[in-house]
Amino acid sequence: MKITVKGIGAKTLDGPISLQELAKEYQDNFSSPITAAVVDNNLRELTYVLDNDATVEFLDMSSEVGMSIYLRSLVFLFVKACYDIFPDCKVLVEHSLGDGLYCEIVREEPLSEDDVGTIENRMRQLVEKDIPIKKNKIPLKEAMALFQKAGMEDKVRVLRHRKSDFLNVYEMDGTYDYFYGYMLPSTGYLKWFGLKFYLPGIILQHPNRSNPTQIAEYHEQPKLASIFRESDRWAHILGIPDVGALNEHIISGKSGDVIRVAEALHEKKIAQIADAIANERERLRIILIAGPSSSGKTTFAQRLIVQLRVNGLRPISISLDDYYLDRDKTPLGKDGKPDFEALEAIDLRLFNQHLAMLIQGKEVIVPRFNFHTGKREYGDTPTRIEKDQPIIIEGIHGLNERLTASIPKEKKFKIYVSALTQLGIDSHNRISTTDTRLLRRMVRDSWSRSTDAKKTISVWPKVLQGAEANIFPYQEEADVMFNSALVYEIAVLKKYAEPLLKKISPQDPEYIKAKHLLKFLEYFEPIEDERDIPSTSIIREFIGGCSFYC
Repeated sequence: MKITVKGIGAKTLDGPISLQELAKEYQDNFSSPITAAVVDNNLRELTYVLDNDATVEFLDMSSEVGMSIYLRSLVFLFVKACYDIFPDCKVLVEHSLGDGLYCEIVREEPLSEDDVGTIENRMRQLVEKDIPIKKNKIPLKEAMALFQKAGMEDKVRVLRHRKSDFLNVYEMDGTYDYFYGYMLPSTGYLKWFGLKFYLPGIILQHPNRSNPTQIAEYHEQPKLASIFRESDRWAHILGIPDVGALNEHIISGKSGDVIRVAEALHEKKIAQIADAIANERERLRIILIAGPSSSGKTTFAQRLIVQLRVNGLRPISISLDDYYLDRDKTPLGKDGKPDFEALEAIDLRLFNQHLAMLIQGKEVIVPRFNFHTGKREYGDTPTRIEKDQPIIIEGIHGLNERLTASIPKEKKFKIYVSALTQLGIDSHNRISTTDTRLLRRMVRDSWSRSTDAKKTISVWPKVLQGAEANIFPYQEEADVMFNSALVYEIAVLKKYAEPLLKKISPQDPEYIKAKHLLKFLEYFEPIEDERDIPSTSIIREFIGGCSFYC
C-alpha cells in the first residue's frame, strides 16, 4: 500500500493504518498539532483508517478546517464539563466575541466566578485523562429518543427534518451529543483554552490560526456584545431560537409572518439610526458605512437614505466599489495574486479628489465599476450637493481613517454593518457568520458578476484575510452597529446555492468547502414563495429583485 503525503513524500506500508498513527510520523513537519487530513480530496477525521493507496494532505490548527475541528471538539469538552458539574443545566453556545465564544449556562442558581473556575478545572481534568471522543452511527429514531430523554428539545426539532435514517453521535465519557462536523480523536488534543466570567455567561477562550498553540488575548468588544444581545431579543420576538424552530414555521405555512416581522425589525433599527443622524445634522458631514464582504452594505445605505429623507435630509450615496482600480492595475498580495480587498485596490487619489470637490459644492462625474468587464465606466450626469446634504460613503474600508483623513472626526458618523447570524442549528452548533456571507456572495456572484461558485469559494480565503486586516480592527470605532442577518435568509438562499455547489466536482480543490456547505443547507427547509420578501430587503441584494438597483 503506497501512501503519498502531499508536500512531504511517499511511503509503502504492509497493512492498514489510521490517520492518527500516520500523523505521528509527520507531526514534526508542522508547527501545530495535526487535526485532520484530506484523503484523495475528501476530508477525513484522524480516526479514519487507510487501507488502499492514497494521497494524504494533513491539516494542522493553522488551517481553517483544522482550527474549526479543534474549536468544535473544545465546545464538546466545555459542554461535557458543564454537565459534570451541573447535571441538570442547559448549555448555550451563542456567538464569537472578543476572540472567544460567548456561552451561557441555564440553571436555577445564577452563575458565579467560582462556578466558572470549577468548570475550567473539570475541563483540564478531562484533557489530562485523554478520554476518547467516539463516533457512533446510530438510527435516527434512536438518536432522537436519546436527545429527548436528555431534554435536548432543540436537537429533536432539527432532526425531525433530517433526510438520512442514521446519525453520527459523538460520545465523551458517557456524554452523548451531536455536532455539525468532524471531531478530534480524544480530549488530550485540547490543551489550549481558558474560561472568562462574562456576566451573565462565559467566554470560552481559544487559540486562533495565526498563533494556534496559544490562547488568543481577550479584547473587550462592548458594542459588538450589545448588537448580539439585540439579536437575541429579536430571536425571542420571532420565537425562532434555532433552525428546527424555523423549519417548523416554514412547514406550517408561517414563513410569511416570519419574513414580515424580521423585515420590520430591520426597518425599525434603520429608522432609529436615521433619527440619531438627523438629531446631529448641524455637525455631521460624512456618513461612513463599513462591513465585511456580502454584509448588505449597499441595500442598507439605500434604506438609510430613505429614512434620512423622512427626517428632512437629502443625502447622496457614494460606493467605494465604484472607485476600484481597473483589474489590470489592482495591487498584488504576498502570493502574487490581485488583492481586491486591499485599501490600495481603491483609486484613493481620485476618490479624495471627488470627495473634496463635492464638499466644496462642485460638480463631479461619479464612476460606476463594471464587475463584468473589470473596468470603471463614466456616464454623462454630474453629481452636485448642497451644503445641507450629507455624503454617505459605503464600502469595506469605510471606517479606515486613511480614507477620509482630511475630514474632522466630529463631522463623521460611522456605521458598522455585518451579517451576525442570530440562530444556531441547535444550542451547541452555532452557524458561522462567514458561511452565511459566503452563501450570499456565491448566489449574487452567479447572476450579477458572471462568477461561478467554484471561483467564489477559491477567492473567499483572501476575502476573509482582507476583513481581518482592513475591517475588524475598526469595528468598535463605529458609532452604531447594524446586524444585517435575517433569520429566514438561509432558507431562501438554499434553492439558489445548492445547484451552484453541486456543479463543483470531487476533483476540484473547492469540493471540500462545497460539500460542507451542502451538508449545512440540508438542515433547512426551503422557502419557495418569495412574495412576502420586500424589494427593499437586504436579501434582495443577493437573490435579485432589489428595487435599489443593487
